[in-house]
Amino acid sequence: MILVDKSNFQNIPFLHLVKEENIDKPLPTCFFIHGFTSAKEHNLHYAYLLAEKGFRVILPDCLEHGERSSGKSEYQLGEVFWKIVLNTIHELSILKGHFEEKGLILSNGIGVAGTSMGGIVTLGALTQYQWISSAVSLMGNPTYVKFAEAQLSQVESLGYELPFSEEEIDQMMKELARYDLSLQPEKLEGRPLMFWHGKRDKVVPFHLTREFYESILPYYESNEDHLLFIEDDKADHKVSRDGVLRLVEWFSKHLSA
Repeated sequence: MILVDKSNFQNIPFLHLVKEENIDKPLPTCFFIHGFTSAKEHNLHYAYLLAEKGFRVILPDCLEHGERSSGKSEYQLGEVFWKIVLNTIHELSILKGHFEEKGLILSNGIGVAGTSMGGIVTLGALTQYQWISSAVSLMGNPTYVKFAEAQLSQVESLGYELPFSEEEIDQMMKELARYDLSLQPEKLEGRPLMFWHGKRDKVVPFHLTREFYESILPYYESNEDHLLFIEDDKADHKVSRDGVLRLVEWFSKHLSA
């Protein structure tokens, strides 16, 4: 039986899924991050399939999402998008420490994955944490600076006034550069990394992610099975069932105890 436990640690609400017989055992563990305007419960199908394979799975609510929502509109959330992303990266470490203290995580078996904003979080987290053993980005983007610049350009093209001063934008770009995997690909250190992206995605640009994948191929020349890019010709900004199953397959291959 798969147990679903709703819990909270340091004001981070999360769901914890695990097979009943594994509840107290150290296990390979997956942290799964939801997308923009979504919530932890919306990704239970990923967590269930992973838990069935013997993983411990943690689904947190990001800042301003799910149980942590303060009622902001989508536009208002957009204004703090990158604050949410960086905060979630920080909170990953807090949650990992929490489960580590309880002796429930295998230190060489930690996976991080997410959809859209969660994929963006995943790719940024790889620049900060060597303890991530394997990662999956579903519709994510590693090029923080380029993507943020594109977002600002889009706001301006729609006739809106930017809610930031030039100085604030400059400061934000410097901060984002610290988490931008495309600016420091050597931090991957050959770790298993899978991308899934729909070619018709109009929310998170497909081409930026694909270009990044192609740029890191030389880093994986001696370990080609550690890098995979799955492009779906028909998909827009929604993960197909095949994408879900490929994620489970990826972690089963690269995170097994």
